[in-house]
Amino acid sequence: MSEQQNVQLVQQAYDAFSKADIDGVLKTLADNVDWFIPGPTEIIPFAGRRHGPQEVAEFFSALAATQTAERFEPVDFIASEDKVVVLGVQRWRVNSTGITYEDEWAHVFTIENGRITKFKEYHDTAAEAAAHRP
Repeated sequence: MSEQQNVQLVQQAYDAFSKADIDGVLKTLADNVDWFIPGPTEIIPFAGRRHGPQEVAEFFSALAATQTAERFEPVDFIASEDKVVVLGVQRWRVNSTGITYEDEWAHVFTIENGRITKFKEYHDTAAEAAAHRP
């Protein structure tokens, strides 16, 4: 796929997420997808590494049960060969504490054969963890 097609695939995934269409997100993933969300797993229930669409679906379920997005906005899409980097901003409310946190983030996607094979997030995990502590 071209770099532009890779960007379109990633944009398709974000569009599905914005509509709470998790099945739509999962359709963009390869069967062997490696999905990584940083953070202390003992504090943030959805942090950690997931493999395959079923485990990624479990991530989205845990995320929805734990936090509510007040703002989640991909801003810039940067493509190079099989990678797409997305820069964005977010504000989340932690359901159990009512505390919000906001920061800027970067997501790195690897695309192979028209599917997302790797995802890694970078953001302020300390702020997120603090919002999860009562």
